[in-house]
Amino acid sequence: MGRADALKPRRHKGGHPPLPRAELPVDTVSLACYLIGKILVREMAEGVASGRIVETEAYVVGDAAGHAYRGMTRRNRSLFLERGHAYVYLAYGTAYMLNVSSETAGIGAGVLIRALEPLEGIPIMQRNRQIERLRDLARGPGRLTAALRVDHRLDGLDLCREGPLWLGRGDDNPGEIGQSIRIGIARDTNRLLRFYPRDSLFVSGPRSLRE
Repeated sequence: MGRADALKPRRHKGGHPPLPRAELPVDTVSLACYLIGKILVREMAEGVASGRIVETEAYVVGDAAGHAYRGMTRRNRSLFLERGHAYVYLAYGTAYMLNVSSETAGIGAGVLIRALEPLEGIPIMQRNRQIERLRDLARGPGRLTAALRVDHRLDGLDLCREGPLWLGRGDDNPGEIGQSIRIGIARDTNRLLRFYPRDSLFVSGPRSLRE
């Protein structure tokens, strides 16, 4: 096998086929709830890593806290793609954030993936994060992108197709879903647009927001 072949992502065998776009709700809040319990799959040269989505935040149409609020720009144009595409941006120059476009094409809105429960490829994620504690591998939006090596090169990627990153099937019943205000924003701060399973140990943020 040549070097180029060795670096190609291997096809995923873990039973998480991509979610068909037709199954994704055409509504940002509904999609944020729907994604709880689904699987985020990342293929890298050294193998597959994946995690169960346990925390999301909705950034709805007209949301002053959302990147689409002032219209389409070169930076945020992925938010205006048809639902199910990745919008990846660098926050504060230190950490990448992974979002999923959530409306019809041309309408800017998205769902931030805030935390994962690691499932597969845990040694890969530990090496990427340079930590061993399972709970902290992907508990927070910057941690999960570091664990899965998600950066601007994946911006605009179709997450409904098998490739380097996609959304896969997961729990049909993730349990009781909690709801709270969002974390780390300065506008529209009182909207209850953060979602998480109440019984998950892998949710980020202060304990007061998980009650």
